[in-house]
Amino acid sequence: MIALMKRTVTIAAAAVLLAGLAACGSTKTDASGSSARPDAAKPSSTANRAVEKGKPWTARTAFDKLSASVTTAKLTGTVTAENDPNDLLGRPNQYTSKVTFSDSRISADDVSGTEKGDVDRGGSIEVFGNAVDAKVRAQYIQAVTKSMPALSEYDYVQGAVLVRVSHYLTPKQASDYKSATANLD
Repeated sequence: MIALMKRTVTIAAAAVLLAGLAACGSTKTDASGSSARPDAAKPSSTANRAVEKGKPWTARTAFDKLSASVTTAKLTGTVTAENDPNDLLGRPNQYTSKVTFSDSRISADDVSGTEKGDVDRGGSIEVFGNAVDAKVRAQYIQAVTKSMPALSEYDYVQGAVLVRVSHYLTPKQASDYKSATANLD
């Protein structure tokens, strides 16, 4: 009887796990009925160049390059497993490094009451193991914030790097980050 109960629990747990994985996965079905993650077969030239040089991107190296172009950005923090408010650092398919930054063009009055490291204060850079995971994360953020203007943000993906920028910047100001992100290589 105990063996039967263990087997039933194991089968039920496996079914729940598979259902959860299916719900979380991002797949597209082609005309033949095959499914694959979006852009899974398209390697990122930026990510590949960084790896080929033996220096894979980290959020800090991406910030250093980006801030050379966007001089109003100032590094405010490095996210660790202990202080990650999202509890995503190092988890499967999530970012492998993350930094936060402020932007001096954002009024202190606009961000009073927010915590240090909030995207509203400037932004953040998240680096993933691959370009697909970075794109999936950006799509998730946009879907979640679409109906909540107070949480909206600009998101730019280049290879495995996701740059998240505060909605308090004007579109013209945010375009500085878009250009700098496109030049990460």
